Amino acid sequence: MEKLKILVVDDESRMRKLVRDFLEREGFLVLEAGDGMEAMDIFYENKDIALMILDVMMPKMDGWQVCREVRQSSKVPIIMLTARGEERDELQGFSLGVDEYISKPFSPKILVARVEAILRRTRDGEAQETLEAGGIELDKTAHIVKLDGEVVELSYKEFELLTYFMENKGVALSREKILNNVWNYDYFGDARTIDTHVKKLRSKLGDKGNYIKTVWGMGYKFEVA
Repeated sequence: MEKLKILVVDDESRMRKLVRDFLEREGFLVLEAGDGMEAMDIFYENKDIALMILDVMMPKMDGWQVCREVRQSSKVPIIMLTARGEERDELQGFSLGVDEYISKPFSPKILVARVEAILRRTRDGEAQETLEAGGIELDKTAHIVKLDGEVVELSYKEFELLTYFMENKGVALSREKILNNVWNYDYFGDARTIDTHVKKLRSKLGDKGNYIKTVWGMGYKFEVA
């Protein structure tokens, strides 16, 4: 079986080695870049990269710029790895299509677990499976969402969130349950991550965003009137 390629981008060689060692131990093929420009060269030369781990603060071209350029042509999952943990930085990352946001220092084992969770969700579901509710049609295999027949562009995480909502139509879901099932790891912190994604998802769904109802003090419920 061919190894999945992961591109690790960080200007600190020790950090790249730490991440590479843990990923290679789990059977991944790791490519490395020391700055954003080198990362883009490698990205364009390797169309089969399965996931990117991307630092923010780098010379020549920072992580935000790399993310913007990658998102112009690809939906490859991106984990943003940074020492900056302020709310505005996290929100900027999610608005650019970042799938995970991990602040340094971090546990390499947790990072590997998140990498595996993302790749598992992007590659699972061999059989075609379509969900439909209230004019929303979601094809899990093709990773396509249509609103009344028109394709709508969702980020990887927004797609996963909508899938979970539609699979649990009419069920009140706590933020903790959503995190455990959509993010697939124990999230230490507040619910800002979920609320940010729900807000963006509602906006992209237009009038159908009203199907995602807030359950005050608990979480959310997907319900078609």
